Formats: sequence, structure tokens, C-alpha cells
Amino acid sequence: MPAMRHCDESGCHERAAVRLHIPWADRKDVCTAHARAMVQRDGIVAEPLPGAEKHWV
Repeated sequence: MPAMRHCDESGCHERAAVRLHIPWADRKDVCTAHARAMVQRDGIVAEPLPGAEKHWV
């Protein structure tokens, strides 16, 4: 299982639980709170990170 990373959003210290595939930018590994907000934009696809199920709240 890969090592758990922190959210890629600046200033966030939560654990990353979702990989966002963003067509106009690089992929981001973010916490569930940031993922919920960001996937509202058209074209962004969310993929759960393996082993991060306990961080899905």
C-alpha cells in the first residue's frame, strides 16, 4: 500500500484521500473536503486513493 500523503492544497494538513484528474492542470491528491468542492467543476474526475477509505468522512 502506498504511503499516505497530505492534501496538496496549500495550508491544508489533512490526509489525501482522493486523486483529482484535472484536464487543465496536474493531478492533485486532496482531502475529502477539498475534493467535494473541486469536483463540482466540469471535467474534474475523482478517484479514491487505495487505502484511504478511513479518511472518507
